[in-house]
Amino acid sequence: MEENTQNPQGKSQDEKVEEQKQAVKKDAKGLFRSGSTFLKELLDFRHDTDRESTIELIKADIPFKGATAWILICSIFIASIGLNANSIPVVIGAMLISPLMGPILGIGMSIAVNDIDTLRKSLVNFTVMVVLSILTAWLFFFLFPLKVESSELLARTKPDIRDVLIAFFGGLALIIARTKKGTIASVIFGVAIATALMPPLCTVGFGLAIGKYEYALGAMFLFTINTIFIALATFIVLKLLRFPMLRYANSAKRKLIARLVSFTAVLVMIPAIYTFVITLNQSKMEGDYDRFIAEEIDENPDLYLRKPIPDYDKKTIKLFFDGEITEATKSDLENEILKYENISDFQLIIRGNKARGIDQISKANDRYIVELNRLETENEELLDKVEDLKIRLALLETQLAEAQKVIPADILPYNSIAKDAKIRFPDLLQLGYGEVLQSNFLKVDTVKVIFPQWKFQVSDSLNEVRNKDLREWITGELKADTLLVK
Repeated sequence: MEENTQNPQGKSQDEKVEEQKQAVKKDAKGLFRSGSTFLKELLDFRHDTDRESTIELIKADIPFKGATAWILICSIFIASIGLNANSIPVVIGAMLISPLMGPILGIGMSIAVNDIDTLRKSLVNFTVMVVLSILTAWLFFFLFPLKVESSELLARTKPDIRDVLIAFFGGLALIIARTKKGTIASVIFGVAIATALMPPLCTVGFGLAIGKYEYALGAMFLFTINTIFIALATFIVLKLLRFPMLRYANSAKRKLIARLVSFTAVLVMIPAIYTFVITLNQSKMEGDYDRFIAEEIDENPDLYLRKPIPDYDKKTIKLFFDGEITEATKSDLENEILKYENISDFQLIIRGNKARGIDQISKANDRYIVELNRLETENEELLDKVEDLKIRLALLETQLAEAQKVIPADILPYNSIAKDAKIRFPDLLQLGYGEVLQSNFLKVDTVKVIFPQWKFQVSDSLNEVRNKDLREWITGELKADTLLVK
């Protein structure tokens, strides 16, 4: 009789399993689609974009004349004073009122929508803004008597990869806020602070005023990074949002303008990529340099580094030490630097002197005090262990003394046995007796031992016979289970 594999509804068990699998797959696809829809709705900002208003607002911020020029001059003076006084709140206030963002957004937008006229206006106004800002900052620092190289000024002379990222993501936030219906003013203010366009220009003026052109070049490089990547972020966002390209009636002119815009976009991208690569490599070298100093020199108590001078362009690191530096130490440092990939090809220039600075001696003294305290702590711990071991040793000695204690002779019938032994064995000169501890390394036993001394020396065989006779006789007298003869 065949087994019926059909269920009451007329479906086999395999069909039910297959239906369950399909249902699970359907639920999984539905969950994935729901998640994708949620993320798409969460991150999509295209439906909230006002294209016409965005272009109008950006174009309105491009012109630079009248009140805008005076606002820029005032903001530059405020930022310069704040940088000179090392006051971050004053610098932030200057960045909030600065009108520098307008032409930069205009450059990015005009390239994205193929608007050559707006691009020309943006570049002209941007150039005028930059020149006026640098002249204002130079005038302030040239006339102001206190020319202090504050940390806020020096921080703008050496850009790194973080400045690139800040500028790019700041530009993204700014243009996204601009494209939203109802511009988010707080985002614009925040980006103005984060990207920090004003302080680099002030630092350029400071470097020119005091004759340190490397400061001016470094700060101008930082300002260029911020400008390029803000414009690049604007270009990318407007392209993603598919802002309409500007059309021209004359097809030849349209083609020419499209080529000019494309060429300009490529020109913007080249320094952007170059800047990113340069700053990335610079950051890597600086990171390896800092690790090399920290791990190979600062952690060595025998080295007293007075002044390091890295030169990333010439690929050299000058190290000035207090105290004499041996050839072995130089060779060791030259070998250790090879472990740091980004500075492995740098040349180490090591200089030492016989005299140690007071600061280095003080640091060495502090290290020795810390080491002495550590040794004293360890010594106290060892003394405690020694005292504990002494107590244990005394206890063991007491136990050993108890175990080795020989049974007094007067407890045994030693006198009578000795006299009888003399009678029975005339050749016996002396007879000793004792109990000895004997161990097989698993347990300890107490064994009775006799020590006979004979008057006459005989052969080994005869000596063995008389020792055997003596042992058997005394064993019977002492009633001992085991008796040894020595």
